[in-house]
Amino acid sequence: IGNSSVLTCPPKSNITMVTWKISPKVGGPCTVGYRADQNKTDRTNCSDSMNWKFRPDRDPALEIRQMGIAHEGNYTCEVVATEGNFHKTYHLTVRVPPRLTLYCDDHGNPVCEAAAGKPAARISWVLESNSTSREEGHDNGTVTVLSKFAAHSTNVTNITCLVSHPAGNQSKSIAC
Repeated sequence: IGNSSVLTCPPKSNITMVTWKISPKVGGPCTVGYRADQNKTDRTNCSDSMNWKFRPDRDPALEIRQMGIAHEGNYTCEVVATEGNFHKTYHLTVRVPPRLTLYCDDHGNPVCEAAAGKPAARISWVLESNSTSREEGHDNGTVTVLSKFAAHSTNVTNITCLVSHPAGNQSKSIAC
């Protein structure tokens, strides 16, 4: 999330026309097109964050800037050239790193929260424990995972929470 991504088309010589057909999971479809005979580009219902990476007659790659969850969906490139018609489809999924918080609850138990990640994060503890976890889904597709640490002994002074996620792993320590 927040990064740029470039989707490539099959490279062909003598391109007549290129069309990117975008079907996001949320919102309506949009298209980005190019016609060689008129040397003209066109956009229909696409946000400003989606555009040609270079000149479409040389390289018909699509660039998506400041990637967000709203960009998830199917992206199909259709190339018409003298060699024939060619298609390439991408199924774009956006990963969102969770926000890690570690705090002590009212009973002095460490609580680790991995908030608004996509997909859901996995939480573990450095020491073995009878931890309890719960997940809460959000409307935008992100998930918050909450894990409470229950120590086997009362002499535990410092505890570390480990959060595993495809967008990067994190850890924090606390003494309750």
